Amino acid sequence: MAAERSLPNLWFATAPAAPVTAALSTDIVVDVAVIGGGFTGLSAALHLAEKGVKVAVAEAKTIGFGGSGRNVGLVNAGMWTKPRDLIATLGTDRGTRLLRELGDGPSLVYQLVEKHGMSCEAVRNGTLHLAVGPEGLKDIGDRESQWKDFGAPVEVMSADRTRTLTGAAGFAGALLDRRAGTIQPLAYARGLARAALAAGAQIYTDTPLRSAERKGDLWKLSVGAGTITAKSVIVATNAYGDMLSQTPWTGYTQELTILPYFQFATTPLSDNLAAAILPERQGCWDTGLVMTSFRMDQQNRLIFGSVGRLDALAEGTHRAFAERSLRKLFPALGDIRFEYWWDGRIGMTTNNLPQMHVLAPNVFSVSGYNGRGIAPGTVFGRALANHVTGEANALPLAESPVTPDPWRRFKSAFYHAGAQAKHFIDRRL
Repeated sequence: MAAERSLPNLWFATAPAAPVTAALSTDIVVDVAVIGGGFTGLSAALHLAEKGVKVAVAEAKTIGFGGSGRNVGLVNAGMWTKPRDLIATLGTDRGTRLLRELGDGPSLVYQLVEKHGMSCEAVRNGTLHLAVGPEGLKDIGDRESQWKDFGAPVEVMSADRTRTLTGAAGFAGALLDRRAGTIQPLAYARGLARAALAAGAQIYTDTPLRSAERKGDLWKLSVGAGTITAKSVIVATNAYGDMLSQTPWTGYTQELTILPYFQFATTPLSDNLAAAILPERQGCWDTGLVMTSFRMDQQNRLIFGSVGRLDALAEGTHRAFAERSLRKLFPALGDIRFEYWWDGRIGMTTNNLPQMHVLAPNVFSVSGYNGRGIAPGTVFGRALANHVTGEANALPLAESPVTPDPWRRFKSAFYHAGAQAKHFIDRRL
């Protein structure tokens, strides 16, 4: 898989400094080793350390380098899959439990932010799922009905109300989910890391996993220039699992289709424009065939995203599409200047739900958040921490075998090329 291009990423530019960490260069022994310093791994480390468990995190790059530092920053409740479809896939008991735990996911995120005093631009005024045309309105109406069966505070907004809440014309309505909100995702990841360190966790950056060897009841991991010996291992690399080198645990990445997603952030808007666009600061995404999203940051930058990778050939197409889209949505913007642009990977599964695997004895992973990384990553990190410390029924997902998707590379290439083609022609009139 191609390495990430070095692009001007807003989150890396504006997040508070990461806590001081270094590469591992010695041999250490802990109870639990965590591979990956994103939302899942850091949540697991924090919750383990708070239990008094000796835990070490090995991150190949920097804290939040992967999806956690490239996220849109929408703290959504639940999964993309509709509640009834999720229950049909997982069964009533498991499905209902997962819906409730992930429905409460934003609450866990914002509780951790408050508890640990994280500076991460946290705003909890809900999110807006924007309806494109009559079919989109029908879709969000169905989602409203299904979520209300679970007592969720969701409500379909009229087209007029949607225009007031967004400042954008052209949407048939919107589903407001009051459980949700927005966050500066990298700042949140760094906040989790800082809290985990304060609780006693060890975190090592620039420390890639090179090999893993089973020795009796323990795992000896070669990481960076040192080793970690641990009874249990949590693999928390998700769509960036190709960084695991050739350990026995890379197989799970073969079930993930990579959906590329880019974002462009404008220069800070004037006070008048900032007051008219998303005045309550909800984050938005739409029901379009090729999804788009937009939100504001704390400095009043307007951030627009959609499916696609900003490689050397596609960047111009996606940039022009972002400019046309913003002009159509917000005619008052005038001249649009982008200050930052970046992309990342979303790990998609065949059933659009996360997968929990036991990759080897005492080696656990959850992957495939399907574009919902912040709250589910935090929830599953806590669940994995509880599971490895012996809590019965800690995981809201049943273990499943790794099932490679033979079409994953074709689908990934199709998403990239298809989005580029659609963005070349979209919104030209």
